[in-house]
Amino acid sequence: MDIDSLTVPAKELYLDYLLGFVTENKISKFESVVKLRTKKLTIILENIFQPHNASAVLRSCDCFGIHDVHIIESKYPFNINPDVVMGSTKWLNLHKYSNPGTAVIDCITELKSKGYSIVATTPHENDLNIEDLPVDGKLAIIFGTELSGLSDAVLENADYFMKIPMVGFTESLNVSVSAAISLFYLTNKMRNSTTDWQLTHEEMLNIKIQWAKRVLKSPELLEKKYFEDFPDDAINKK
Repeated sequence: MDIDSLTVPAKELYLDYLLGFVTENKISKFESVVKLRTKKLTIILENIFQPHNASAVLRSCDCFGIHDVHIIESKYPFNINPDVVMGSTKWLNLHKYSNPGTAVIDCITELKSKGYSIVATTPHENDLNIEDLPVDGKLAIIFGTELSGLSDAVLENADYFMKIPMVGFTESLNVSVSAAISLFYLTNKMRNSTTDWQLTHEEMLNIKIQWAKRVLKSPELLEKKYFEDFPDDAINKK
């Protein structure tokens, strides 16, 4: 069953069914966390090949309420370290782009079609300090490897160039540290602004359905039984 094709009332009924198999403590946690999730800000990781750094960024995304992470792995496979990620991938949506020739453009094109501005995290002649980056629109912040930085394709298609001001001898931060600082600052600025950063009711439903299925042992069997027992809900499509 394609859950996205269901109407909002059908999704509400399906979620209620799934939550009948989830603990009250977990349900309460879903409700409190989803209210602070956002899709106004997303992260792109371009060919991050160090599992420790990749995992630390994902963990920060969950901690600061970012739900979607876009992963470009056209040069290096994206691997995580379970000891670092601490289960955070269960609560995120990971979108991967792997075609060696088009992954970068595929990712950027997809996000721009959804209204995101692409923000390259690299010093540039037209760069902005992080505190000067506007948060009134949808932003996709892209991080590259410490070894080679962002690709030319990213730099050519970026809408903004952002830097974190530093006053020491070292010229750059570890990518996971840079991501954590950026997420902390930008999500805080966003939530204290007048921009509409929260999820819609339907987006919250979609995420809670996703989370419920991820904590259940046999979600496919439960879904099959539900739509067999309640076929009208399956027909109730957009």
